[in-house]
Amino acid sequence: MQEMVEVFLLGKKYTVPAELTIMDAMEYAGYKLVRGCGCRSGFCGACAVVYRIKGTTEIKVCLSCQTKIEAGMCVGQIVSYPTNKRTFDIEEIKPTANIMGQLYPEIYSCIGCNACTKGCPQGLNVMQYIAYAQRGEYERCAHESFDCVGCNICASRCPAQITHSAVGLLARRLTGKYIAPECEHLELRVKEIEEGKWNVELKKLMDKPMDEIKDLYNHREIEK
Repeated sequence: MQEMVEVFLLGKKYTVPAELTIMDAMEYAGYKLVRGCGCRSGFCGACAVVYRIKGTTEIKVCLSCQTKIEAGMCVGQIVSYPTNKRTFDIEEIKPTANIMGQLYPEIYSCIGCNACTKGCPQGLNVMQYIAYAQRGEYERCAHESFDCVGCNICASRCPAQITHSAVGLLARRLTGKYIAPECEHLELRVKEIEEGKWNVELKKLMDKPMDEIKDLYNHREIEK
């Protein structure tokens, strides 16, 4: 017999299989997910939810495609979180010490509460990369924030109202445009792909099981 648990999804009570993720449980309960879903693999950041376990007071946050349902879980969606993302032209700005402060001055209001890091479903040290941004260490900020999926759970918990994902994105763009060394063979490889030279190899790669693709990615040789 399949183990079933009682949960509350968007204010209504349901009984669902215990092995499901929150996203799967919502669909099992009959919800048609048009927004608040995406890659279903923890990469797009579209499926953020808030929840608490019935009888407790702590509110938690997570990505619903990654998190298993629990008995007594009361779930609410964060379909989109309104962030304050600045507009800029990467061709017109430079990685100067004060560019981050000009675009995102609220980073200097950080009180060091670490709520952003505690809320991150990817386990990133969010407060640390904000500290790098404050000091103008954009390359370090870029590397520390590299795995950010932009779910903005960190921003929803920040008393200083920092848009952490946008800060990290700016640091990565500055690093890619101005700081990181150019890969001499990159343009050549792009041209080869456009000309179809690697079509057979790409087809073989696409036919591999996902676990094997992940293993190849995680153990790839990274150019210094």
